[in-house]
Amino acid sequence: MNTTQKIAGAALAAALGVTTLTACGGDAKDKDGAGSSGPASKTVTVVGHDSFNPSKEILKEFEKQTGYTVKVVKSGDAGAALNQEILTKGKPRGDVFFGVDNTLLSRALDHGIFTPYEAKGLAGVGAEYQLDKEHRVTPIDTGDICVNYDKKYFADKKLAPPQTLDDLVKPEYKNLLVTENAATSSPGLGFLLATVGKYGEDGWKDYWSKLKANGVEVVDGWEQAYNERFSGSAGGQKAKGDRPLVVSYASSPPAEVLFSEPQPAEAPTGVSTGTCFRQTEFAGLLKGAKNEAGGKAFIDFMIGKAFQEDMPLNMFVNPVVKDAKLPEIFTKHGVVIEKPENVTPDTIAKNREQWVQAWTSLVVK
Repeated sequence: MNTTQKIAGAALAAALGVTTLTACGGDAKDKDGAGSSGPASKTVTVVGHDSFNPSKEILKEFEKQTGYTVKVVKSGDAGAALNQEILTKGKPRGDVFFGVDNTLLSRALDHGIFTPYEAKGLAGVGAEYQLDKEHRVTPIDTGDICVNYDKKYFADKKLAPPQTLDDLVKPEYKNLLVTENAATSSPGLGFLLATVGKYGEDGWKDYWSKLKANGVEVVDGWEQAYNERFSGSAGGQKAKGDRPLVVSYASSPPAEVLFSEPQPAEAPTGVSTGTCFRQTEFAGLLKGAKNEAGGKAFIDFMIGKAFQEDMPLNMFVNPVVKDAKLPEIFTKHGVVIEKPENVTPDTIAKNREQWVQAWTSLVVK
């Protein structure tokens, strides 16, 4: 869900800003507390993408339970953050990495940056999210990458908003869509994968040729697409964005409501439910972590009910724990995607690089 990269998912929440926070995780007296490099540490360092934004309250709860202090290091979009961990393999910048998703999972696993750890409480996580049977990563959240639309624009034009991928290539939607670059952005890559899931190996390139001919705009990342080019967001309005369609998340409308003053009775943006790709984000214990015990404890905490129920209104993602509840603003203004497009991790692993290269040559160059 790198997302991320989210109010539309977690990216808008990043605007709240978190750099170094306090939290807790595990027993500080654990015999593994020293990790691989010295005395037991009271600090757990969590490296993540810019949208990793748990509340201060939930991190204080972690600290209260375990005595550990959590330092959060943000590293840009999910893809950029993962690249940095690959480059520092064996000498990581932290103990835990958060934010690798199912579109990038194979790349992380192939580079061997994680130490296997079967988290406590994993039995409460939906089996459909547990994609790594070796437990090198633990599923934390899920969400849907979808096209969002500006309700006012379409109402003013008396034009029905598009609902499917097929709709987006119709003449009435020419020059209306902005998406993120699949080579640099996780929602951009997720949208590419939605088209692969829908049209298959033999049809996705033809679809993108039609989308390009219909005036799709490509920008580097979610922040630029949603907050600058999209006409329906608070950021978009300030920047006078002129694109009423944007690749974002199914959770963006609740975020728009939450961050509006005063809060509107109805979300100003909608979701084209036939354009979506299901994203799941994971956390893993970094190989060479200085505080393995603290890292393990924090991963355990992340799949606890308290952390899972904290995520929706702070990171705009869905819990993966079965008994975690969504807040009312999320259920009232969010959208449940019944049939998102999907591509198996193995298929992504085998084809991602060539798909991205082909997409870049076709759409960007």
